[in-house]
Order: sequence, then C-alpha cells, then structure tokens
Amino acid sequence: MSLRTSFRKILPEISRTEQEALDAGDTWLEASIYQGTPDFDTLLKTEASKLTAEEQAFIDGPLAELLEMLDDVEVHNSKHIPERVLQHLKDNKFFSFIIPKEYGGLEFSAYASSTIVASISTKSNPIATTVMVPNSLGPGELLAHYGTEEQKNHYLPRLVVGDDIPCFALTSPEAGSDAGGIPDRAIVTKGMHNGEEVIGLSCTWDKRYITLAPISTVLGLAVKVFDPEGLLGGEEDLGITCVLLPSDYEGVEIGNRHRPLGVNFYNGTTRGNDVFVPMDFIIGGQKNVGKGWQMLVSCLGAGRGISLPANGCATGHAALKSTSEYAAVREQFGMPIGKFEGIQEQLALIGGLTYNLEAMRHLVLNGLDLGFKPSVITAMAKYHMTEMGRDALEAAMDVQAGKAIQMGPNNVLSSAYFATPIGITVEGANILTRNLMIFGQGATRCHPHVQDLITAIHSNEEGADKEFNSLMRKTIGYSFKNFFRGVATAYLPGVGSGNNPDPMVRKFEKRIKRLSSALAVQADFALLVLGGDLKRKEMLSARLGDVLSYLFMAMANIKFYLQSDNRKELTHYFNYGTTMALKQAEDALFAYSDNFPNRVVANFLSMKLGLPFMSRSKISDKMITDLAEETLKDNGAKKELTSLVRMVGRDGFTVLEDAYKAKLDVLPILDDVKKALRKGTIKKQLTFAELIESAHAASVITDEQLAKLTDYDAKRKLAIAVDEYTFDLELLTNIDVQEPLLKSA
Repeated sequence: MSLRTSFRKILPEISRTEQEALDAGDTWLEASIYQGTPDFDTLLKTEASKLTAEEQAFIDGPLAELLEMLDDVEVHNSKHIPERVLQHLKDNKFFSFIIPKEYGGLEFSAYASSTIVASISTKSNPIATTVMVPNSLGPGELLAHYGTEEQKNHYLPRLVVGDDIPCFALTSPEAGSDAGGIPDRAIVTKGMHNGEEVIGLSCTWDKRYITLAPISTVLGLAVKVFDPEGLLGGEEDLGITCVLLPSDYEGVEIGNRHRPLGVNFYNGTTRGNDVFVPMDFIIGGQKNVGKGWQMLVSCLGAGRGISLPANGCATGHAALKSTSEYAAVREQFGMPIGKFEGIQEQLALIGGLTYNLEAMRHLVLNGLDLGFKPSVITAMAKYHMTEMGRDALEAAMDVQAGKAIQMGPNNVLSSAYFATPIGITVEGANILTRNLMIFGQGATRCHPHVQDLITAIHSNEEGADKEFNSLMRKTIGYSFKNFFRGVATAYLPGVGSGNNPDPMVRKFEKRIKRLSSALAVQADFALLVLGGDLKRKEMLSARLGDVLSYLFMAMANIKFYLQSDNRKELTHYFNYGTTMALKQAEDALFAYSDNFPNRVVANFLSMKLGLPFMSRSKISDKMITDLAEETLKDNGAKKELTSLVRMVGRDGFTVLEDAYKAKLDVLPILDDVKKALRKGTIKKQLTFAELIESAHAASVITDEQLAKLTDYDAKRKLAIAVDEYTFDLELLTNIDVQEPLLKSA
C-alpha cells in the first residue's frame, strides 16, 4: 500500500461542494502572512483606492439627493419603502453598480460601491440593504459572469433601470450555514413550453430569508439537479444548479414577508412544487447544470468583501462621529463627559475600532479592484468588520446612554443597533465563518502545496502516487524552512526586523513578522499532527484564523497610515488600533498553544518559538487618554474616519454637529467664564443660561459673546434632548425646532 493510499484512508472524504469552495477564489497578501513572510513590498506598492470623476459625480448627485429625502423614522414606522425613494433608486441606476456599461450599468469600482452603500447605511439601513442586494450575490452578478448572451441582453438592461427587481433564493429551512446541503430539488424531465415538448427541470423548493423576494420580478434559484432517467446522458446526481425565472411564472409562489428585528427592508419566502422550467432558464444554459455552487462561491466577494463590511464600517463612522461630539457637548459635574476616564476608555475603543475598520475596508477593496477574488480575505472582512462594527456600536450606546435608547429622529444609533445582528447572521453566519471558513480555506488556499496534495490523495490517475511523493518532499522542505525561520526570528537579534523609516511602523512590522513566522510553524504542525481532525477542532482552527486575520488587519493599518494625507493626526488612532489588533493576534496564538491536544508538541513548539519569553502588546492608560482626547478634536483624521456620515439634509447627526461646532467656537469665552468663577467675580448658577447672564452683568463677557453663548446653549439643549411622544405615541418633538412642540392630550 502506498503512502498516498494510507493518507486517503485517514483523511475524511471531501464532498463536491467542499471541493468547489476550497478551489474558489485567489490568494493575495494573506498567503504571505500564512507562509511566515508578510509581503510589505506588495502592500505598500498597492495604490490607494480612489473614486473616479464619474463615481464622485454620482455621490455628489443622486446619492446626495437620496440621503436628503430619506427619513429613517418614516421608513422604520412604514410597512413599505416610500414609493418616492424606490423610484429614485430605479431612476438613478442604484441597482446597477456591478452591471457592465455595455448593458447600461454603472460598472463602479468595489471602493465606490462600498462607499455608496456605507453612506446610505448611516442614514437608513433598510434602504442600504435594498441597494446592497442587487449589487451583491444574486442574478445580476451571476448573469454578468455566467449568463448566455440572450439572458444578458434581456435581463441586464432591465435590471439597470429597475424594470426588473431581482432576488436570489439559496437558504432553505433545512439548510442555512450548510448551503451545500439544500434539499430543494430539480428532476430532469420533459415538459411543455411555448407549445412544444422540451427537456427541462421539474423544480420543487421552499426558501426563506430571501431579501427583496416580496417585490421581486426576477427570481434566482439554487436547486440540486437529479437525472434519474439519464436524459442528459450523464450521472444521476448532477449537483447544485442556478435557475432564473420570472416571479410571476406559473407555479412560483412569492410568499409572506419576514420582519427582521423591525428593520423594514423586504425579506420573505418563495416556494414552488413541481414547477417545470426549460433548460433555457438555467443561468448560462444547459452547459451549466451542476455548476451552480462553483458559480456562487466564485461570486461571494461582493457580499462578503463589499456590502456587509461596508455596513460594519459605516457603523464605526457613525459611532465615532456621534459619540465624540456628544461627549464634547454633554456635561456632568461641571465638565464634558469626554474628560472622564471611564468615558475615555470607550471613546478610545470606538476610535481604534473605526480606524481598523476603515483601514481594512480600503485594503480589501484594493484587492478586489485589482481583479483578485480572495475568498479568505473576504471571509475575514465579513466576520471581523461586522463584529468590530458591533463592538463600536455597543461602546457608543454605553456612552450616549439614555439618548441612545429613546427612539426618534434624534437617535442616530437605533437603526444600526437593530440592523447589526442581521449582518452578523447572513452571507455565512459569523460563527461558521470564523470556525470553519477563514483558516479552513486559508490552510488549503494559502499553503503552497496542501491543495495539490489533497487533489493527489483523492486522485484516481495513474501517476498519482508519483505526484503525491513529489509534493510531499516539497511540503517537508517548506515546513523545515518555516521551522528554522520561526526559531531564528524568536532568538536571533536582527532577524525579522522592520525596514520602514517611521519608528512606530518599524516596530509594528517587526511584531507582524514575528507572529507570522510563529503562525506558519503552528499551522504546519497542526496539519501534521491533527490531519483531518483539524476540521473538527473548530476552536483551534478559529484561533489560527484569528491570528491570520489580525495580522492582515495590522498590515492594512500600516498601509492606511502611510498613505493618508492626515498621517500626523492619525498617529494615536494608528498606535491604538494596531496595538489592539496585534494583542488579539497574540491572545489567539497563546490560546491555541495552551489548548493544543498533543502537549509534547505544544510545549516543544512553545519553547522553540520563544513564546514564554515574548513580550506582549499592551494598551496603556496613556494610549487610551491620548486617543480619547484626539477623538474630541475637529481635524483631518476625524473627518477621514467619519467621512461615510455625509452631512446632507437635517437629521440627528446635524443636530450634534451644530452643537459640537458651536462648542468649539465658544471655548475661549467659556474659559473666561470659568476664570471668573474661580476668582469669585461671578457666582455659580443653577442653569447655564443664568450663569452667562450673570457673566454678562459682571462685564466678564460682551454682548456679542453673550449672543454666541446663548446660541450654543440652544444647540446644546437640542443635541442632548431626546424625542417625546404623546400617551398614544404620537411624536411631539423633532430635530427642526429648539423647543418641544406640545399637543393637547
């Protein structure tokens, strides 16, 4: 028995859907991290993402008009998306970002698509979701990549202008995360279509959680195809296939709506029972029978790398802008709450998370716009950016407290608070993504030989043994090289040093190289010692995936910092955010080592890699206070990290910004008033209005200064106010007035 045959008996069988998922996508910078040699040259040579003139014009025009017309309270309280909003989306091609220009589409970059979706998300998440889905995984992208010319020419121009609204039905009640196990079936058979008998599919399905299904006119559908009569001349089980048919096609049921946490985007069900579908309705035609899963996983980049990470990043921008401004305006015990260390800890956390989100967003989109389809990177982005958005939001809710829990137009966090768990659960639930996908795909896609080894092990070709033996020799050589590099990096001064002239960047480069070399060794031994069991050791796999992800994040931070026009002002954000990312990478690495089941191997590697002697990244109190103070400033760094909150129209963000800027304008005057209080020139008063009147009477401030302080006081009161309702919950206050509007009971 050959060594290859022995491995074949030990390793678990890989299903067709698993193999297609493993084969999907490209590798980029993540491969160099996995292999222990982070590629900083490629990182820094990659051009920063920029908008084209056409994309900027769209943002300044149709997007600005959309944001001005949006009223999130109206959307939240309505059963349907306002018709004027839906029509604006159709008229201005908001559903065509990924459709080629030859079919009338906008064909925007990944960076532009992300920026647009994120900007809408800060204003109204249901509308952002409505825009996101047609521009993500679904009929539009599948048609553009795989459709027949006839299908493209018919559907794509109609999708561009909104004459057709698409949805894609994948998830079934019995198959959520295990999308490859969908029970929805299609039997190859003969039936009547347009008056003649043709070969087609008899489809039966039951799908749920399908966004836009309730208003869709075009239904994309994933089913498993079987050919029991051999009508196509091949095997019986043909695999997952993607079908496209009109929503009003005979037998199609577009069913009831779901209501995901009250975030009122259209989401619902679709069902069908023995619906006959001609072969022409398969995306790409009959030749694509059984290729549906490969098509789907190849197109996951938009959903995982663009749309959902954009939502997470938008949440960070909104949390940073609103919370820092609120903390500057809101006073307790005679000073802004942003000066209290307990609040500063949360402000720094929000600032660091938002920096990491924006840096990671840029780097992921760089890769996508370069033409890569990096399945591992987009899985990282989906998981970590939705989780970081959630963490930033929770910190913002804690700081804004009572204001953040009262529903109404003054609350800028409520829509995100309801919507965030939705992003956590879709496009591959986060638990699945972290525990099975990131390192699971990373180990096969990023390792230079593992994928070929797996193919050789399961091969039935005549020369498979020879190919396997050759690959094994290469793998052993690769592993020895990793091991000695890991030991040298741990113990030999100068090995793995940073090269950047900036001392802070150089320090982080060295730490990334150190952790990357340790990851490469640990990953090699995990595959060697655990083999196929690693697939079931989900907590271990997740921790290795965390190390890979956080090192990628740290590299993204370096690139964003070095390429920013606000580099000096970003220093505290960069320092905190990158230290936090590296600390999390270290925590994951040590937790992995502590829990590795073979303790002899674990202890051996721990000593050889110098883990007991490695200094750990720490976030000091000074780093926290430095960054917290920075978040309270109105500078270029703050503008860059809150740029997705576009100040168009009047909303809760406008109210906060008005008060914040008024506060900055009167700070010198307030200093004079405080000095007069300390000297006893004026006495402390119960209200701010009484205090400034007293200061004016004592000639501490002039008439003009009194007017400025009075204007600031009115804006401050509006910024800290919460919305009020009648007993029957009719809204009384709104953001356009400075005093409550009272109605009779």
